[in-house]
Amino acid sequence: MTNGAPIPDTVTLHVPFRIAKRGGRKEMQLPDGAVQPRRTDSTLVKALARAFRWKRMLESGKFATIAELAEREGIAPSYMTRVLHLTLLAPDIVEAILDGQQGPEVTLARMLEPHPTEWSAQTFQNHSISDC
Repeated sequence: MTNGAPIPDTVTLHVPFRIAKRGGRKEMQLPDGAVQPRRTDSTLVKALARAFRWKRMLESGKFATIAELAEREGIAPSYMTRVLHLTLLAPDIVEAILDGQQGPEVTLARMLEPHPTEWSAQTFQNHSISDC
């Protein structure tokens, strides 16, 4: 150990941030220009996983209809249909969501809204999906 300056009892640290709502919950956001760490939206990732699992179950013939699968899962067929539309997202958009590269405006509620099924019509600009 060296005989240097004494260690202070209190250290004050100033961190600029703002609070913003995202998907019904509050989130800290760093100021413009600051590097934001990657952060996956677990709700959105879980919905993507469910959508692709349900798609496999339907394609395998394990369930004949969406209504049959929805009954087994204990959810409304209309909700299942909306979630299944996530399987129609362009691969680069799915990858961005899984990597946490989507912007704060890309939420599950927004992704469940109707969107173009053609990949070329789905754009991923400025961390949002247009036409949604």
